Amino acid sequence: MKAWDKVKYFIKKYRHAWVFLYAFIYMPWFIYLENHVTSHFYVIHSPLDDYIPFVEYFIVPYVLWFFFIALAIGYFFFTDRKGFYQLTAFLFTGMTIFLIICTLFPNGLNLRPVVFERDNVFVHMVQRLYTTDTPTNVLPSIHVFNSIGVTIAVSHSSALKKHKTVQYAAYIMAFLIILSTMFLKQHSVTDVIAAAAMACVIYPLVYVTQEKKAPKLSHQPV
Repeated sequence: MKAWDKVKYFIKKYRHAWVFLYAFIYMPWFIYLENHVTSHFYVIHSPLDDYIPFVEYFIVPYVLWFFFIALAIGYFFFTDRKGFYQLTAFLFTGMTIFLIICTLFPNGLNLRPVVFERDNVFVHMVQRLYTTDTPTNVLPSIHVFNSIGVTIAVSHSSALKKHKTVQYAAYIMAFLIILSTMFLKQHSVTDVIAAAAMACVIYPLVYVTQEKKAPKLSHQPV
């Protein structure tokens, strides 16, 4: 096969990469919010937040979230086009709603500790996180929402159903990531509940509706 033929084959096989153009919508909008929502915002707080201690060790799953999401998207991109479309539709719909909410309802937190009781590498990692990530634009939590999205995609994957260890590992990682958002004081319990509620609303639109359409289409005359 000639080089140009290989290029055309690659483009045709992975033409669903157009979905990644969403980054040109999300990133500028998110950066705008991060730069402009700095002082005047509604403080998100739940009474349950006061009972959750700060635990710096949760910085590990929190940071691993970036690799967790990228790995999941990459897996479905290269192995399951339908699953990729469903996963990205779920994630990008929620992320867009998040941007709209933060634009119309600027929000933030006042939960981060000022003084740290311990001094270790994990605390240093948290301090670095605090300096690079503002405590604003938190409702609903994208860390939580996207983690839920990956677990849904993994649970619906016919290929991954044959690898229960991989599925359970994904569920455990998502659970730890969700906990990390609260134990690092990056998010309020309210943010977590809002993310879960948003996932419940979007899930039937992306997955259940499409699954109902599939049997109907399969019975149509060719």
